[in-house]
Amino acid sequence: MSEWKARRFWTRATVRADQGGWGVLLDDRPLRTPGKRPLILPTQALAQAVADEWQAAPQVIDPGAMPLTRAANSALEKVAPQIDAVADSLAEYGGTDLLCYRADAPEALVRAQAEGWDPLIDWAATVLRAPLRITHGVIPVPQDAAMLLKLRAEVAALDAFGLTALHDLVTIPGSLILGLAVIRGRIDAAAAHALSRIDEEFQAQRWGRDDEADQAAANRLAALRDSERFWHLSRA
Repeated sequence: MSEWKARRFWTRATVRADQGGWGVLLDDRPLRTPGKRPLILPTQALAQAVADEWQAAPQVIDPGAMPLTRAANSALEKVAPQIDAVADSLAEYGGTDLLCYRADAPEALVRAQAEGWDPLIDWAATVLRAPLRITHGVIPVPQDAAMLLKLRAEVAALDAFGLTALHDLVTIPGSLILGLAVIRGRIDAAAAHALSRIDEEFQAQRWGRDDEADQAAANRLAALRDSERFWHLSRA
């Protein structure tokens, strides 16, 4: 028996103002989430980008080719109903942030991490008023409780669409500071990806590259760029 797949039934995807936000129409049908909720988006720019994904869809629909639609669905169905829990989960990364855990050898890697990560540690201390402690090796370093509360407030100020964008920007690199730096405009998604891979790139240059690992890294970069774009469109 062949697997059933959703097929295109519409001619045009358009946007319209709807319920205090913006909706997407497939011909005259309002687009809904998989759970049948109205897909109401916060900005016309995001609604138009989602509509563009549906307009470009082939006859057999591939949800994997619609990252903005998937993110919007997640914001409405997964994040909004448990927004405090999502904020808590992301804020916890501040206690074990990647940028705080440095190699103790070799010297070239220690230097590369310091050159890449110290400016973001300084930025967090001055702009976010959240100075983090760093350590070398794998021994956990406790972070100041007041600082963690400041980072929690930074995350909690975001709406469901902002938290959805921030999610991959934090969880993929393993750094709350990198994620906040992207949405604050301090760095872009490509820079965050490169900074999170200093150790991996050092090892690849030393021992040789692996095609499978490189492809996985490229997939992570694509996901980060999608999240960055979702962030900007949801604020436009």
